[in-house]
Amino acid sequence: MTFVYNLVVVVHLLCMAAVIGGYAVARPKVSEWMLWGARALVVTGLVMVLMAHFIHSLDKHLLMSKVVVKLAIGVSVAGLAELGHYAKRDKVISWSAHAAGTLAIANVCVAVLWH
Repeated sequence: MTFVYNLVVVVHLLCMAAVIGGYAVARPKVSEWMLWGARALVVTGLVMVLMAHFIHSLDKHLLMSKVVVKLAIGVSVAGLAELGHYAKRDKVISWSAHAAGTLAIANVCVAVLWH
């Protein structure tokens, strides 16, 4: 099970790279990479939390306050990406892309710096 958990972590990191890389490349629009990466981030994050919580052989100890904060930021990133991507064809919502990219970077900071 450790291999499967680590595989989910790798997919989660690749999705984060897609969101932040998509933001860096496609500003001020929300690219497909950002959109699908944000969606997959929420899903893989939830899978990691569920695996860590219910599979005791993984020996993971979750800090639920951190999980809730990261989930709230992740859902916000996905929502802002959806908003920016599905705007009317002739209207670009640039603040949505900037907010999603900034929050994605903040989520990485929460993941790394919060112990």
